[in-house]
Amino acid sequence: MAVTSGKTLQVVVVTPEKAVLDEGADMVVLPMFDGERGVQSGHAAFVGQLGPGPLRLTTGNTVKKFYVDGGFVQVAKNVVNVLTGKAVAAEAITADAVKKAQTSAEAMPETNAVEKASRDKALSKVK
Repeated sequence: MAVTSGKTLQVVVVTPEKAVLDEGADMVVLPMFDGERGVQSGHAAFVGQLGPGPLRLTTGNTVKKFYVDGGFVQVAKNVVNVLTGKAVAAEAITADAVKKAQTSAEAMPETNAVEKASRDKALSKVK
């Protein structure tokens, strides 16, 4: 059972296309580039680099999960701002969507070092 303090965080997730999320939570777990970091109400302010992975919001006994594709996070005054290139609700990630992303990544050209690095990065996200 989750313990709540009665105080919540405001969690805002923004991509270049749209605001994906703007709601309250008791706790958020962020996929930092070097591991996970949990944030609750009253957490000290910080700015950090996100890695690709799951972002989890807990409110009471409910957990919402999103996949974020790296980016940056700012925490200040009980507001968690996430800026990422891509954010997808976990329930929207299906086997078909993963297969499509893998096929697309495999079709990317790799005729020079930059293209090869881009292709390898895309493939690493679907494996």
